[in-house]
Amino acid sequence: MDSLPFYWFTDTYHSIEAMTTEFGLATDNIDVSGAEPILTVNTSPTNIGCGLWSTVAAAGLGVITESQMHERLKHTVGAIEQLERHDGFWLNWYNAHTGAVLENWPGTGDPVRPFLSSVDNAWLDTGLRIAAHADPALRPRIERLLAYCDWSFFYTPYHADDQANFPGQLRGGFHVDEGVFTSHWYGSLNTEPRMASYLGIADGTVPAEHYWHTFRTLAPDAGQKQVPQGEWATIDNVEVFQGHYTHRGRKLVPTWGGSMFEALMVPLFVPEAEWSPNSWGLNHRRYVLSHIEHGLEEAQYGYWGFSPANVPEGGYLEYGVDAIGMNIDGYASNTDRTYVIEGVPLPHPSAYTNGVVTPHASFLALPYAREEAITNLRNIASDFEVYVDGLGFKDSVNVQTGKVSDRMLALDQGMTIAALTQQLRPGLLQRPFRSGGFLSRLRPLLAKERFTIF
Repeated sequence: MDSLPFYWFTDTYHSIEAMTTEFGLATDNIDVSGAEPILTVNTSPTNIGCGLWSTVAAAGLGVITESQMHERLKHTVGAIEQLERHDGFWLNWYNAHTGAVLENWPGTGDPVRPFLSSVDNAWLDTGLRIAAHADPALRPRIERLLAYCDWSFFYTPYHADDQANFPGQLRGGFHVDEGVFTSHWYGSLNTEPRMASYLGIADGTVPAEHYWHTFRTLAPDAGQKQVPQGEWATIDNVEVFQGHYTHRGRKLVPTWGGSMFEALMVPLFVPEAEWSPNSWGLNHRRYVLSHIEHGLEEAQYGYWGFSPANVPEGGYLEYGVDAIGMNIDGYASNTDRTYVIEGVPLPHPSAYTNGVVTPHASFLALPYAREEAITNLRNIASDFEVYVDGLGFKDSVNVQTGKVSDRMLALDQGMTIAALTQQLRPGLLQRPFRSGGFLSRLRPLLAKERFTIF
């Protein structure tokens, strides 16, 4: 077994253990600035899902025993069974120590609106499926939990005469207190909400045509980061604009904001590159190369890997490579927010002040640029006080000032665990997503995909 990735895996799993409360849920993050980690009060469905698949991965790699895995999964499943739900889905924030719905935000006391997030529920669904596959003894209990997750709840059917209100896409979420959905849909294909789309298509609660109603890019006349090139095509009776952006001479399908998380979390579980090698597979590799070149050449940080993370100075912010995201406002690679403007020459590297890299972005790149990712992580660890023996990488570092985040986030540690697992035991966490509706309904869609990026 590859010694350095295994060492990173083991330490990172210990951080997940440290985040897990006596109640059985992984909390949102821990503060590691003191002698002992301090757990936050809050957790989300995504955090809980990360805890589940991390436990399965730890057993698969021999860090814990099968018996320990069963006891930990059983404890967490028991906690999940106690959580309040609405319309079959889990609320976005709970007290990780008691399971109570979070009503006030820790620290500020600000009220927390009860909300059902489609994307966050997808990651808990993912973790539960992985746990059920790994532990048959728990499968009946988990299947009962998932039986209530009907993804059509978030889906708005397509109507050609009123695409603004009926786009054939998934809603962002549902406000429980007012009984209303969000005013936005998840329209971009190459973003992390596609996991919810895949789950709904696979179990038959969302029609397959939904996949084609999401955007590779916006249409050429729509406001976005750059005017895309491409062509219209009719696929499964749906008119699809197969658009692409061009970055540093390479064609690719952008994400919404340009972050690594959006593009590369989903294929840790669904084998997109294998099922669609000339579209998804090629796009993932080019996306990683854009991050590498942005960090080393465009901004000349000396490091790369940009994704939403804890701000080293405090708070949370979306980071990305602005040029490969559709969002006009953009996810910049630095806290000072240096953006790309269409039709204007790229900013000089000196404009990119206070750049922030996050280790989990490099781990996401492992399947597509292994040596480059490991070298980048080694450099980050040697040049900054970002690695904690026994716990893994802290969340981010400002490469100009050297300021390192004091926190580790369950989401980012969970992505790190999944990416390392894919390197050390390929396919271990993908097993539930290679059969059933994923094989019969989703794989044929990915096989038909024809990104115009050749």
